Amino acid sequence: MPTTPNFNQDAADELRPEYDFDYSKARPNRFAGQVDKSQVVVMLDPDISEVFTTPESVNAILRALIKTMPTRHARRGRLESGRTPAYR
Repeated sequence: MPTTPNFNQDAADELRPEYDFDYSKARPNRFAGQVDKSQVVVMLDPDISEVFTTPESVNAILRALIKTMPTRHARRGRLESGRTPAYR
């Protein structure tokens, strides 16, 4: 197994005083179990968040946008209109 070059095993493992953490006061994250893995957080720009103020309004417009998108036929790789997509 290759070793790390220029690694001094005798070097002191010291932190600066401002980084001296008191781990005896650490507590487990009480919110970790409450996270729903199926939800995704999306950061909206301020101008967008002024228009879409609730998650329901964002989801509604995204669902409407998805309905307007062309779908592919699985076997042919063609759009519903019969054209081959340019982004292939």
